[in-house]
Amino acid sequence: MDLQQLFAQRIGGSAFGESNEIYKFEKIKRAKAAARKARPDTPLLDFGVGEPDRMAPTPIREALKRAVDDPENRGYADNGIDAFKEAAARYMETFFGVTGLDPATEVNHSIGAKPALAMLPLCFIDPGDVVFMTVPGYPVMGTYAKYVGGEVVRLPLRKENGFLPDLSSIDPAVADRAKLFYINYPNNPTGAAPTAAFYDELIAFAQRHNILIVQDAAYATLVYEGDPAARSILARPGGKEVALEIHSMSKSYNMTGWRLGFVAGPARAVQAFAEVKDNTDSGQFKAIQVAACAGIADKALSESIREHYRRRLAKMAPVLSEVGFDAAMPGGTFFLYTGAPKAAAGVALPDAEAASQHLIREHSISTVPWDDVGAFLRFSATFEAADETEEDRVIEELRRRLVEARLEF
Repeated sequence: MDLQQLFAQRIGGSAFGESNEIYKFEKIKRAKAAARKARPDTPLLDFGVGEPDRMAPTPIREALKRAVDDPENRGYADNGIDAFKEAAARYMETFFGVTGLDPATEVNHSIGAKPALAMLPLCFIDPGDVVFMTVPGYPVMGTYAKYVGGEVVRLPLRKENGFLPDLSSIDPAVADRAKLFYINYPNNPTGAAPTAAFYDELIAFAQRHNILIVQDAAYATLVYEGDPAARSILARPGGKEVALEIHSMSKSYNMTGWRLGFVAGPARAVQAFAEVKDNTDSGQFKAIQVAACAGIADKALSESIREHYRRRLAKMAPVLSEVGFDAAMPGGTFFLYTGAPKAAAGVALPDAEAASQHLIREHSISTVPWDDVGAFLRFSATFEAADETEEDRVIEELRRRLVEARLEF
């Protein structure tokens, strides 16, 4: 049997698994291992972690413990329990002012945001259809759009445009072929938060070209500036007719690994998602959905988590600025996205990946590089620190090592 001849072209066909190319996160992993081996007595400062550093809030964990022992929660959840859909609708109204969502028809749970992004091209994209994707960013929807024969058009997020896509640069003829427009705000990795004006412009664009906006709102509650009502595109005039918003419990409630999120938007789009989902999975464990209900619409819980990251980011930004980075407090997320140094102690660093590797291997500082639209490094506020005293010590150690690195910009 020649298994190599059986692989689908969408994953490389007969060349699948033959490439020697190393994914950037694997390069980071190897560099971290090398740094630990070379300097076993120097703790690695890991500012590259992209997930929360704390456990889910106590009320949610306690609710899970009770729900696990409830026989009502055994069996398949399929397209979700009513209680979670209703809690999700309350969350949308409480946090974002989105009123009138019908939990039965305009909300559906997902096993995290990632599978939702993977399924949506199966709902809408035929061979030759266009999907707009902002870059840098999360690639899953684009990957699946290509799998089903779609054409992915990458829209660069540039600093001079506030890390928002320039809609005026899009060819109207290409827009007329598009079905989906993927955005992610607050944005990973740039930390940019959306404005009401941008959402309104995008809604008008979608109406003009008959496009469904897919707003990946994984960091929706982690916002540090702007009008709260503008944080959900569904709260803007016309938004509920042209946009599907995806929310996740992972970042907003430190529930990474619990795998729970939901989609909200036009009933027919939600129905299409539910149809594909019903043929893809059997739903998230009911007890996890029940547990989420205990906290999803609780502003106090969310505010505690938001404040944790806001405090850290506010401390990190001036330290990075002091050593030459163009760092500023982000509009949202728990990331600082800043231009990469061009050299260190006279050693040229031609791109962000080279800068990242140098900082890890020579100074035991881990970041994530992005070279999609210019050379940038992403510093995350999710580093390990048991309390605020330890937090301050880590950030001061970061400052000391960066000064020692003699970075040039």
